[in-house]
Order: sequence, then structure tokens, then C-alpha cells
Amino acid sequence: MIFLRAFLIGISIAAPVGPIGVLCIRRTLSNGKLAGFLSGMGAATADMVYGAIAAFGLTFITNLLVENSFWLKLVGGLFLLYLGIKTFLEKPAEKAAQAKHGGYFSMYLSTFFLTITNPITILSFAAIFAGTMIGKDMGSPLVMVAGVFAGSASWWLALSFGVGLMRDRLNQTHMMWINRISGTIIILFGVFALINL
Repeated sequence: MIFLRAFLIGISIAAPVGPIGVLCIRRTLSNGKLAGFLSGMGAATADMVYGAIAAFGLTFITNLLVENSFWLKLVGGLFLLYLGIKTFLEKPAEKAAQAKHGGYFSMYLSTFFLTITNPITILSFAAIFAGTMIGKDMGSPLVMVAGVFAGSASWWLALSFGVGLMRDRLNQTHMMWINRISGTIIILFGVFALINL
């Protein structure tokens, strides 16, 4: 029961289409299902880290993140601007990119970095976990963290494969407009993050 609740929490945290969702959709369309899925897994890993911090009550780390939230938001906002501009200007590929020079790993790392630089997420997890009435035994936090990761990972798997099904129907013009629209949305998320420092 605890795992199922945590699984649903993981999905609910991953599902809203924010900058990470837009980025994963765009990467799926440009580079294929695996690129989109691995991008999502970066976010799922960051969710798991924050989930562990909240579940195990690591107040020192929580306080450190909250105290440095300005700098984390600043770096995250600037990185969003960089990704947005890069996405906007990127020309559509003629064919799916191959995994080379750490391409897939860098996609994973970029979404992990973007998600982990949002310290508000730890407060969300803390509030959600407080309301789930975790038991006194140490097994419950482990099950909660596993459930959050499984839920988040399942969402990214479903999203990347669902979007991937449309990929073959899109031509170069479609992809160019997807890059421009995605880039603009990611830039706006970055501007919003910097305005709200």
C-alpha cells in the first residue's frame, strides 16, 4: 500500500508539463524514444534523491538546500535559458542521432541538474510525505523512495514511447517548428525562474 501511494506521488510530481517535460518531448521527437526516456530518467533520479531526503528526514541537507535556494534557482534559470536558446536555434536532424561522445549521458545529466536545482521540490516532497503517515520502521522510507522513483520513471517511459509513436509522421518543417516552440517555452520557464528569485 505504501509503495502504491509513493508510486502515485512519483507520477503526480513528474506528470505536469514543465520545462523538463517539454525538453523530453523535444528530445524524443529529435533523437528518438531512448533519448527522451533517458532525459526523463535524469529527472526521476533527482526526484528519488529529494524523495530520500524527505523520507529519511535529512534536515541538515534540507536546510542547506533551502538556505541556498537563491543560487540554485539562479543557476537553474540560467541553464534553462541556455537550453532554450540552443533548442530554438538547433536545426532538425536528418535522422536519429546515435549514442556517441556521451550524448545520451549528457541528456540524462542535464535533466538531473535542472531538477536538482529546484529546491522547492524538497519542500513539496516533505509536505507530501508528512501527509502519507509513514510508519516508524525504516522499511517504510525505503519503500516510499522506491515507489517515487518507479512512478516517476514509469511516467517518463510512457511519455517518451507515446511521443515516439508520432515521430515518423513528422517532416523537417514540423521538427523545425517543434524546436522553435519548445525553445521558446523553455526560455520562458528560464525567464520566469529568474524573475521569481
